[in-house]
Amino acid sequence: MVMAVSFERYGRLYYLDPGPHRPRVGDKVLVPTDDGPEVAECVWAPQYVTEEIGGLPLCEGVATPADLERDEHNRDRRADARLIAKRLIREHGLPMKVVGIDFVDRRPDVDQLVIVYFSAPHRVDFRELVRDLARGLRARIELRQVGARDEARLQGGIGPCGRDLCCATFLKDFEPVSVRMAKDQDLPLNPLKISGACGRLMCCLKYEHPLYQEFNAKAPSVGTPVETPAGDGVVVGHNVPSDTVVVRLAASGRRCACSRADVCSPRQQYEASSTTTPDAPVSLPTPTARPAEQKPAQDRTAELKPAQEPAAEHQTTQEPAAGEPTRRRKPRRRRRLSDSSTDTGPTTAGPDDNTGDGS
Repeated sequence: MVMAVSFERYGRLYYLDPGPHRPRVGDKVLVPTDDGPEVAECVWAPQYVTEEIGGLPLCEGVATPADLERDEHNRDRRADARLIAKRLIREHGLPMKVVGIDFVDRRPDVDQLVIVYFSAPHRVDFRELVRDLARGLRARIELRQVGARDEARLQGGIGPCGRDLCCATFLKDFEPVSVRMAKDQDLPLNPLKISGACGRLMCCLKYEHPLYQEFNAKAPSVGTPVETPAGDGVVVGHNVPSDTVVVRLAASGRRCACSRADVCSPRQQYEASSTTTPDAPVSLPTPTARPAEQKPAQDRTAELKPAQEPAAEHQTTQEPAAGEPTRRRKPRRRRRLSDSSTDTGPTTAGPDDNTGDGS
């Protein structure tokens, strides 16, 4: 569960974890701070949220009558310190402007501490002022100089839009704002119209700037001839919040508001996204289908190999290289198949052979 509190009426909202407590809107609760628990007003009653939020400070419960009395006493001390600080600044003739006063009485290292926030056009020597403030308020004094934006956040006020200042309600950090953001949004470059209560460029110029950047990157620029459902025309303006393009028709000369999708054909959108968008996917060439009759080179070589093998048998032996000894091939001995009568070698007579004279 989450609840919201505020230390000042129409001031900045701080979110807390209610814990076991269930205060109602308007109740005074204790909020943990660096200087001890302080009294604040419940603006949003505890309610369940869809997402789990961690790291929120825990509410210390409903304020007691003693806490309310102490808070009222500190408010009086802050009002008195503001009057005394303004009077002493005038007496010393310093170019300082008191922006806010903070009174701390629960810090362990000091009994009473008065923090004075001021603004000045340059650095100021306020050593004598600190002595007089410590003597008049009978407390320890700290002077802190703040800038123009912090001054507007501490004081609060109404912006050009008629609402409370963003820095005094929900903004936590000041982000850099440039004149280029005003140019991209087609705003007049008059400092009186694009400056806030602090005298600097309004913080809200950064809220819609990414939307304008995306629209300008994809929509046709002013002066581009386009085709619309009502006919051909020329772009004469843009309307980013409604995502439309103002086109002056060539036939009648009247102006009409067309959707960006109607003005940009699918081909134009594709070209714009591939040329202007840095993260557009790279288009790869589509592989062409290979004809069925054409066989790969490996198959053709496989078919030619059987025809080439017989030719290899008739090839002559390679001649030896120069410097190598010549090797002669010995002829094979072939066995002759002949009758025994044709043998010319000596014959051996058997015992039954009659070779003698019969004696």
